[in-house]
Formats: sequence, C-alpha cells, structure tokens
Amino acid sequence: MSRLSLRTRVAFASAATAALVVTAMSAVFFALAPSTSDQQLATTFRSLRITAPAPSAPDAPGHPPTPVQSIPAPSQVFMTSGPSGVDAVPADTDLSWPVPAQVGHGDTVLVAAAVPRQALADTVAAQRTRIVVVGAGAIAVAAALGWLFAHRAVLPLRRLTTATKEVGTRLSLDVPPEGTTETAELTAAMNQMLERIADERRHTADALAAARDFAATSAHELRTPLTAMRTDLQVLATMEVPESERREILGDVLNTQQAVEETLAALERLALGELTTDEDFAEVDLDELIDQVVEDARRNHPQIEIETNIAEPLRIRGLAAGLRSIVENAVTNSVRHGAATRVRVDAHASGDTVELIVDDDGCGIPPRDRERVFERFTRGETTAAGSGLGLALVAQQARLHGGTVCFEDSPRGGARLRVTLRPRDRTR
Repeated sequence: MSRLSLRTRVAFASAATAALVVTAMSAVFFALAPSTSDQQLATTFRSLRITAPAPSAPDAPGHPPTPVQSIPAPSQVFMTSGPSGVDAVPADTDLSWPVPAQVGHGDTVLVAAAVPRQALADTVAAQRTRIVVVGAGAIAVAAALGWLFAHRAVLPLRRLTTATKEVGTRLSLDVPPEGTTETAELTAAMNQMLERIADERRHTADALAAARDFAATSAHELRTPLTAMRTDLQVLATMEVPESERREILGDVLNTQQAVEETLAALERLALGELTTDEDFAEVDLDELIDQVVEDARRNHPQIEIETNIAEPLRIRGLAAGLRSIVENAVTNSVRHGAATRVRVDAHASGDTVELIVDDDGCGIPPRDRERVFERFTRGETTAAGSGLGLALVAQQARLHGGTVCFEDSPRGGARLRVTLRPRDRTR
C-alpha cells in the first residue's frame, strides 16, 4: 500500500478544513435566510408612509390623488375603504403586512401591501447557488495553496534525502540548514553526526595504518632475539661445548628471553593505551603513587640514590596504570640507559596542570636525539640494550592525560625528563 506524501496530506488537510468552514457557514446561511428575508420585507413595509389629504381639506376637491411610496420588489398595492371613503380592493398575493397610514390631517387608514413569495424564493436560491460555487472554489484554492506551501516546505527535506543517499561515498551532506526550524535542526544534526562518523573513520584509518606499521616493526624487533635464542639452543642441542661456554650460552638465552618478555609486556601496555576510553579514568592520588614507584625502584636498584620532592598532596583524574608507567619508565631510563647514580623525582601543581620532573646525574641525551627517543623501538646512542618502548609509553600516557613530554639538560649534569599533565579534573 503506497503512502501519501507530506504535500498530498497537507493539501487534503487544507481542503478538509476549508470544506468544514464553508459547510458551517452555508448551514448557518440556509437556516437564517428565510427568516432574514421576511424580516427585511417587514421592515420595508413598516417604513412605508402613505399620506393623502382628507376630502374635507380646504384645498382638496373630491378624491385627490394619493401618493404611494414604491416598494423595491414585484408587488401589488391597493387601498381599502375607511372613514375617508377610499375604495377597497383585495390583493391576490399570499404574503401581506398591514401598515397604518395617515390620511389628511389626522384620519388613519390601514394599508396592506403584499409581494409574491416566488420572487423571494428565487432570490434565496440564487444566493445559495453563489455560496455553493464560492465554497467549492474556496476548497479548491485551499487545497492548491496547501500543496504549494507544503511543496516549498519539503524541498529542503528532498535535498537532504538526495544528499543522504550519497553519504556512502563522501560522508558529507553539503546541505546548508534551511527551511523550517525543524528541517534546519534535522540538517544540522545530520551534518554533525556525519562529521563525527568521518572523524571516527579517519581515526580508524590512522589507527589501522599505525597498527600495520607497529605490527611490522614489532615482528622485526621480536624476530631478532628469537632468532638468537634459537641459534643458542641449537648449539646447546647439537654441539659439545665446555661447561663455561654452556653456562654463558644459557645466560644469553635467559637474558634474551627476559628481553622478549619485556617487549611483549610493553607492547601490551601500548595496545591498552590505544584502547583507553573516558570511562577508564578515575581519581588517583599521584603523590602516593610516586612514593610507591620510588620504593620499588630503590629495592630493585639499591646502589642508586633515588629521592622525591612532593610538597603537597596531588589528586588528579587519570589512569593509575598509565601514571605508574610514566614514573617507572622515567626512573628506569635514568638508571639503566643513563648510567645515573642519583635520581630525583619532583611533582607539583601549577594552575590546571601538574608537572612531573625526573632529574639524574647520568650521561644525558644529545639534543639531536631528544625527540626521536620517544618513537617506538628507537634507542639512543648512549643507551644499553632494551626494547625501545619505555619512552614511547611515557609519551603515550602523557598524551592520554592531555599533556606533553620532553627532555632537557638537568642541573645535576645528566638528563631532565619533564612531563606536563593536564587532567580533566584535579583536586589539590
């Protein structure tokens, strides 16, 4: 079953409304027309004044002419006999009203005037015909105007429909908000929705491209240590080697296995960071988290002097695991790759931001490498063996917390890692 268009529905509604109005007005007219005509005729008869001089008047010989006011309708007028002696002639019409008239200087006669009913009936019928014709025309005009106005009102919707059919190819409507308020709001909402879809599509495409590159790089980075492990194991399985060399080979295998585990763990953390949503953020006591990480680092590196400087409690909205990763990798980078003997961790609030600074007295990072070291699987010239993902994790988590990260020269002689966080909410 086909559905009516909006234009057709509006045209039908306009015609129906006009028909109701015309019908109501016609009913009222048809009901009141007879009585109204009778009342108008009665009023006309009452307004007649037929006055004739009496025969006894000094200047009236016999039967003077009697002036009669004309009646605006087909009529018969006769004067009946009275005290003045005028003739009485009956009228042969069936509609009459008695009207008193003055004759002479005081005498009164009763004048009756009559008109045929057929003339009134013909007049009423003609008026009814005109009302029907005008009403039918009004209904047709209302339907046409309704269709025209509805057609103009739905033009933006038709353009929106046409543009929506092409969304699959370009994700853009290119239709300005126009027309009625509702149509303009719908167009604006559609444009905003498509903009969000386009942004998500671009984000997905970028993420897929980054994932492909990341997977290829990860495969290469993991292939090298796994190949070395397989070679060492083949030597142990197929060759007779002295015990000292055997222990050395086993040590290399264990070290390589640990490096692979660290790389896989770092890859997992990076992947989790890419999948983070707003629902994952929660209130974190940053000062307590830093103290815990530093205590763990002191146990793992007892020969290194690690201190903190946090003047006030810091509570921010963030990712606890991500913030821990920032501090852990910053300290590990100073100890393992910077050859530092002293490390200091500072944290303080400044307006709407929180700054985390890690200073060491190690070998530092050359200025030419200070940006490159935050890339995945990138290692500085002075660093020891590692996955090349620690500082990439720091940069990722800083970005997720609305911040930045950079290396500077440290007043202690080594490197300074400055992390600026701009969390959504922070409680001091």
